[in-house]
Amino acid sequence: MGVVANMKTHDLIAQARTAGRAALDELAGKQLLAGFGVAIPKSIIIQDVIGVAKACAELHAPFVLKVISPDLLHKSDAGGVRVGLKNAAEVEEAVRAMMKFPAIANARIDGFLLEEMAPAGQEIAIGGLRDPQFGPMVMVGLGGIFVEVLADVSFRICPIARIDAEEMLDELKGAALLRGARGRKPASRAAIVDALLKIGGEGGLLMTHAQDIAEADVNPLIVSESGAVAVDARFVLTKA
Repeated sequence: MGVVANMKTHDLIAQARTAGRAALDELAGKQLLAGFGVAIPKSIIIQDVIGVAKACAELHAPFVLKVISPDLLHKSDAGGVRVGLKNAAEVEEAVRAMMKFPAIANARIDGFLLEEMAPAGQEIAIGGLRDPQFGPMVMVGLGGIFVEVLADVSFRICPIARIDAEEMLDELKGAALLRGARGRKPASRAAIVDALLKIGGEGGLLMTHAQDIAEADVNPLIVSESGAVAVDARFVLTKA
């Protein structure tokens, strides 16, 4: 990581605080991750349907479209996420449809995030929080129902070492899925460990910004046989 990357990530947080935001928007959150070496999808911000054709020409389909709003912490619940869009016409239709949802129509809209859709893979959740007693803590779990319903997760106090990250994965009840159980393709364990260290390790995101990050939620991190991509990120800031 280096001094330049860390200066840029501090700027992202400073800009959010200056704007009076309680959390980073999704693009800023992903830029924060990228500053620590976590892969993110290629993306472009568009303001409305007018910019769709040009943006689509600079990206590779299929596309993901997400609304950007400081008023919508959970975009999916508001109807602000569309995936698998094949061309500019479908993206334009999705923008118009999103603007008709009541939650979006009544919110402050900063634009729309248009992204290249990540390759298929195992969904992993990596999270973090700032504990009053122990300081930054990092969490990992399998995505989807495993983390949301079954609470199949593992926690450690930061900073973690490689052996800690390995042990966290071993503690998951669904760990066999990472090896390709039930016909699934295996997920790169090394890529998950690498992401955990970049987020919760010595000099990682949670340690570097320990005074600023109250909660972190990278869910999902899509992990294939060859790597991992953070396709959604949410960072809640501590109170200034």
